[in-house]
Parts: sequence; C-alpha cells; structure tokens
Amino acid sequence: MFQDIDAALSGWEFKPGLVQSRMVQGKDGRQVIQLRVDLGILQLETSGRPDGQRPHNHDTYCDYLRQQAKLAERAGQTFTLSEEQCEEADREFVQYYHRRICWLALRCHARAIADADHTLAFMDFVRDHSPGEDYTRAHEQYRGFVLFHRTQAAAALAIEESDPEAAIDEIQTGLGKMQAFFAAFGVEEHMEEDGMVQQLRKMEEALRRQHHINLTLREQLDKAVANEEYETAAKLRDELKRKR
Repeated sequence: MFQDIDAALSGWEFKPGLVQSRMVQGKDGRQVIQLRVDLGILQLETSGRPDGQRPHNHDTYCDYLRQQAKLAERAGQTFTLSEEQCEEADREFVQYYHRRICWLALRCHARAIADADHTLAFMDFVRDHSPGEDYTRAHEQYRGFVLFHRTQAAAALAIEESDPEAAIDEIQTGLGKMQAFFAAFGVEEHMEEDGMVQQLRKMEEALRRQHHINLTLREQLDKAVANEEYETAAKLRDELKRKR
C-alpha cells in the first residue's frame, strides 16, 4: 500500500504568508480540518483537542492540569508546573493556534472565538502556576496576538448577524484588553503604533462610516453614566437589553 500524501497535495500548492485551510471528510464520515504547510499538511479535529487525544482521560491538557492544581490545593500544597508539564502545555498551545487560524481562514468565527477563549484561559492558568518569570513572559508576550484574533472573530460574527453596533462594541472591548496587555509590559504609549491595533481601528472606523454610527448604545450608556444622567442611562440600558 502506498503511504505517501501525493494525492492530498495534488493541486494544493503551498503559498508562503497565506493561511491555506480546508474542511474535508474522512473515510469514517467525520469532518476534519486540513492546513497546508511547507512540505505537507496538518490535519486537525474540529472538536475537542485538535490532535484528537484525551490527555490523562481529559478533554484537554489544560483540564488535566486544573485537576492536578485542585488536588494539590486540597492537600495544602502549592501547584507549580514541572518541566514536562510545561512542554505538554506548549504542545496544546501550538495545536490550538493552528486550529484558530484555520477557523479564521474558514470564516468559522464562533469556533475561532471558542478556541481563543481556551487559549486565554490556559494562559491565565500557566501565568498563575508558572515555574519562573522567563516561562511566564515567553507566553504572555503572545496574549495580545490571541486577543487580536478573538476580537477579529467576535466583530466578524456580529457583522454576519447584521449587528454593526455589536461589532464596534466587540472591537472596543478587545482594544481595552489589549491596552491592559501593553500596560502590563510597560509600553502602553506605543500601543497605537502596533499593526494589530491599527487594523482593529481601521475596521472600527469603516463600520462607523458605513453604518453612520457615531456612538453605539453601549457607548451612549457609558457616557450617560459618566455624566450622572441616570434617567437617560436607565432608558438606554433597557433599550440595550431589548436589542440583545
């Protein structure tokens, strides 16, 4: 039996700098994602962990580590990631990164959000149980990148649902979290120079211009609260609830 992947690669030329992803059906009928990379293809599951594994009989390695942390806490011990656990955590981070960029390329925005949320929650766990500052910083430096992807996906999903105001609100929320990220590294003053931030700003400006939105309902509500216009704020809050 031939075991090469020539047939899968045929007609799918690798293009550097472009995320090339497709959804295909396996022999058993299940849907899988394929990501074209130099010299081959990565295949990822659409649900659960991207490699289809269940680490220590858990849905993800993050879930397994959370359980270990709880067991340590009950025993009155401090849980710190071991070298082996750090390596396994890094494997899961990479897997979810690959699937997240695939979901974005395939315009499966809700799934991109879910994978970004998993990564952000796992980054929080790693930060809280890191073996050292170097390991922490090695992961925290990518938090802004994950936030950018999540914000992109959330705004795109709102646009698909014909809600440009919600898309703007998602961008504003994402930019607020990215501001905290830049502040944590002491470079908040350089935030607006960042390419990801500039891309989100352009997306927001285009939405406001295209849909003639000066202030969203949420922005109007925030402004009313800041100005202590509580009656106006109550009306805006009710309107926002009805809309959502």
